[in-house]
This record gives sequence, C-alpha cells and structure tokens, in this order.
Amino acid sequence: MTSSSAHQGPHAPALDLGGRTALVTGAAGGIGRACALRLAAAGAKVRAVDRDAAGLDTLAERATGLAGTVEPYVLDLTDLDAAEHAAAGTDVLVNNAGIQLVRPIEEFPPEVFHTVLTVMLEAPFRLIRGALPHMYGQGWGRIVNVSSVHGLRASAYKAAYVAAKHGLEGLSKTAALEGAPHGVTSNCVNPAYVRTPLVERQITDQARAHGIPEERVVSEVLLQDSALKRLIEPEEVAEAVAYLCGPHASFVTGTSLVLDGGWTAH
Repeated sequence: MTSSSAHQGPHAPALDLGGRTALVTGAAGGIGRACALRLAAAGAKVRAVDRDAAGLDTLAERATGLAGTVEPYVLDLTDLDAAEHAAAGTDVLVNNAGIQLVRPIEEFPPEVFHTVLTVMLEAPFRLIRGALPHMYGQGWGRIVNVSSVHGLRASAYKAAYVAAKHGLEGLSKTAALEGAPHGVTSNCVNPAYVRTPLVERQITDQARAHGIPEERVVSEVLLQDSALKRLIEPEEVAEAVAYLCGPHASFVTGTSLVLDGGWTAH
C-alpha cells in the first residue's frame, strides 16, 4: 500500500434513488426546483407539487434527460385534504413550499397569518400524515423539511414565517421519534437567505418596514448577522437535502442541518 492510498478513506456512494418516488412542494421555482432536479438526477420519480402550472411545465422540460423523471402535480396546499392525498405512496417527502409577508405584528393581517401557518405548518403535517403509511409499510422513508435560520432565530416583522418555521422544527422532531422504529428519518435543512424569488420579493417589503432604500437591504438587513456575506444558492440547499436522503445519513434524524453562513454562531 502506498502512502497516498493509505490516507484515502472510503468514497461516499453516489445517491441512487432509482425506483423511489419523491414529492417536493413549492417545486416550480427556487429551492423546490433545485431539489426536484437533484432528486430526479439521482433517479427518483419526482412528484413536483406547486400551484404554478406554467412553472411546473418548465421544470419538467428542464428535467429531460435526467436519470429520473419530474411529474407536474398542480395543487394549492391550502387544500389540506388534497395535500394529504398527494403524499400517498411517496418514499421521500420534501416539505419546501413557503410564503412570506414582512409587517409589524400590529399591522399583520390575521388572514395572511392564517394562510402562512396553513401552507408552511399544517400542510407539512398533512403531507407527512399521508406519506407515513407507505414509508412504514416498507420500512424506509426520508422526510426533509426545508426550514430556515428563522426556525432557530427570530427576526422582527416576520411573525407568521418565524412561528411557522419554529413549529416545523417541532413537527420534524416528533416525526423523527415516531418514525425511527420504522426506518424513517425526519430532519430539517436550515438555510439563511437563498437567492430565490421569495427573497427578492422580501427586499421591497424589508425596505418599507425598515424605512431604508432597497439597495441597502441585502447588506444591512439580510446579511447583517451572517459571517459569510453572500446569499446561498438553491443548488447548495438541494445538495443538503440529497445528503439527508443518502446512505451515509441513515443515522441522522431529528436534527437541523444549518446552512446559515455563520448566523447562529453569534
């Protein structure tokens, strides 16, 4: 054995989801689109859920030639019964869909608060509920909840989003405890600000809420607490999701994989 080979550890096996069905919510753009493409590249049959039919069609076209497939599934997650039905028979569930509104609590519309909690917390519960019978039956399943640094930290003017993400963390841990005897893992991925349309729309809201020009929002608000002064890319989040679905993560459950550029290190 040469000295160079003596220091070579085992190579991580490539993610192979051939024969598996994955469901990704919010799949028409941003993190969801990146996750759908990454899982399809690993061979999964991806059920891409979103209310944006045109965006899903574009996603399906982009997936042409990958090892797996992307099947558009148009659905508004406020239809909770339909959400639970959509998750039946899935092996991998990625709860990603999210909405955001930036307002002080006293100005936050109660109906929007209700909608945010429905889409970002109650719908994931119903999707998990719909997916677990199949996962338990086969003794294998992967639940990945795309949380946020705001599942671990709060920010002003984001009452609904922060409440939903904190709730998602608890739901994920509970699913991990219940799923462990059945070969099912449940984890959160917690990115800081990702280069997505959701974040781009936030910039205008944040500028209004803080009373500063939009060009100052990224540096002075979004990245103020981050050691790394850049936005994270959707593909980086998708790789973290893929890791949690792979063989080397079979002992990882009930935890949060933080991709926050050092935000929570303070």
